[in-house]
Amino acid sequence: MPLDASRNSLVLPLLGLLVEQPSHAYDLTARLRERYGHLPVTRSTVTSLLKTLERTGMVASRVPERVGNRPPRTTFELTETGMADFRRKIETGLREGQVASVDFIMAVAYAGALPADHARSILDTRADRLDRELATLQEHPDGVAEVHMLEVAYWRTIIATEIDWIRKLASRIRSHDIDWPGTRPDGQRRTEA
Repeated sequence: MPLDASRNSLVLPLLGLLVEQPSHAYDLTARLRERYGHLPVTRSTVTSLLKTLERTGMVASRVPERVGNRPPRTTFELTETGMADFRRKIETGLREGQVASVDFIMAVAYAGALPADHARSILDTRADRLDRELATLQEHPDGVAEVHMLEVAYWRTIIATEIDWIRKLASRIRSHDIDWPGTRPDGQRRTEA
């Protein structure tokens, strides 16, 4: 685990699951494994992260409850501070996450926590930045055998694919083709009663 536990790749999905519903470490571990099988998840890591997040005020614990013969379990819920940090982490992951990285993928997973226009704007900016990055990757430098530059061809393909996917997603957000939280089907912001 990184020295700064908040930088652990499990923090964003952990906070995201707590947005959905308050939970205890065992339940969160099972849900993380089920939803994100590509992430290394252990109950001890989830428990440690929850304790760290509680110390920083991002989550709050409830009084432990016993169900049947099971040991008492502490349920955690997201605080206002945690929700604000959750949204910042999404923005940072969308804006700065490395191409095809867990940070970017997890930010995309929870992009719906941001207002649609804001998420779209961040995605448009990212695609523009990646276009510039792609333009600087020389496909085949003079005097270097292609076999020694296979990774560049691979990386160019990965970046180009991500750009295409981001532009399609941003277009779908713009056209209201996605039922974005807080937005009515006509594209207007919902007002909560």
